[in-house]
Amino acid sequence: MTERVLSFTGLARAVREELGQAHRYAHVVRVARLAERLAMRHGEDPEKARLAGLLHDLARLYPPARLIAECERRGMPLTVFERANPIVLHARLGAELARERFGIEDPAILSAIRTHTVPAPGMSRLDEILHIADGVEPGRHYPERDAIENLAFQDLDAAMLRVILATVAYLRSTGAEVAPQTFAALAAYQTLAAEPLTFPAVAERSPACPT
Repeated sequence: MTERVLSFTGLARAVREELGQAHRYAHVVRVARLAERLAMRHGEDPEKARLAGLLHDLARLYPPARLIAECERRGMPLTVFERANPIVLHARLGAELARERFGIEDPAILSAIRTHTVPAPGMSRLDEILHIADGVEPGRHYPERDAIENLAFQDLDAAMLRVILATVAYLRSTGAEVAPQTFAALAAYQTLAAEPLTFPAVAERSPACPT
């Protein structure tokens, strides 16, 4: 890839230093590995998937005020939902950091990073792969995790639907607000399902990466 200026080992080291937390770094490595495997299974570029996984959480540890400030400094428009729930901004801001600090210019990689937290209709296969990998990487612990991971190797659309359902169920259980785009994505993936699915029992997500 032309925009990769470091070897993957060098890039991983730089990401580890950027994150500054072993726990978060272990998470992004697990996501990168799973995303790479999913990409290979579904005929997508495994290197792009691995890079997106490694870089997807660059802004995840920023506090809410910094997330808003960094987005505003870049002239990024913010929705009412994002201002009320700034944690979701780490995805969009993370794509900007991947471009600015790591030289990533590939639109497919940047799109996957932007959409890894809040799904939306019309996601690309690489978008779906990263979103799923982030949701079911082995460091997470909730009842459906293994089943959804296995399903993802067979049917990305079906796995996306199950990830979204589990996420909405979890957010509702905590009283957290669900992004409007999530409901739009849910409706879109429901139309692709062979059978109608209902919300699963409330899932306990790992504290490793709650979003």
